[in-house]
Amino acid sequence: MNAPLQNNSVTLSGKVVGEPTFSHEVYGERFYEVTLSVARLSGMEDLLPISISEHLMTDAFHDGSRIAVTGQFRSYNKTVGDKSKLMLTVFVRDVIEYDETVNPNLLELTGFVCKPPIYRTTPFNREICDVLLAVNRQYNKSDYIPCIVWGRNARFAGGLSVGEHINVVGRVQSRNYQKKLPDDTVVTRTAYEVSVSKISVVSDEADVTSSNLA
Repeated sequence: MNAPLQNNSVTLSGKVVGEPTFSHEVYGERFYEVTLSVARLSGMEDLLPISISEHLMTDAFHDGSRIAVTGQFRSYNKTVGDKSKLMLTVFVRDVIEYDETVNPNLLELTGFVCKPPIYRTTPFNREICDVLLAVNRQYNKSDYIPCIVWGRNARFAGGLSVGEHINVVGRVQSRNYQKKLPDDTVVTRTAYEVSVSKISVVSDEADVTSSNLA
């Protein structure tokens, strides 16, 4: 029997937006989708999708209520028309006591770089690097998690090779962007990703090198 992996953990606390909606059923167990508004230090908010079993649902899961959960940041493929789209959600493993004094959005992942990192600078000379991380799950499955790395951490991430084993700490964030469709109309879409605050290259024994935000 496979032991649970400890390479993917998320803790979120925030306010429920809207009412839970039915998502899917697995072996008679029903799962629901909930949108959680999680505050940033800047005063802005991230609107994050969470997936929760009916067995963990309580009366607290209604519009405007404040909840806290732990779980894993997971990906899955959804067929939209004739294309497959990568979807991301926080899969809830437990509902915990809400405490407004703790970090409301904390994530840690350990996985493998599965595409060449993309390093770039913004028009304002801010350094950014996109890293796609493959995080192993039980039963020979993997989650593919997009991560965005900033500043000197971005330079560090830009030098990573495909296949390197890394650890990241950060938060789950939502980001709106504009997409132009074939008929030239422009629509607003939402992307979900990890905003990385700490990144390390790991080995089977210990960290061998790392980069941290100042």
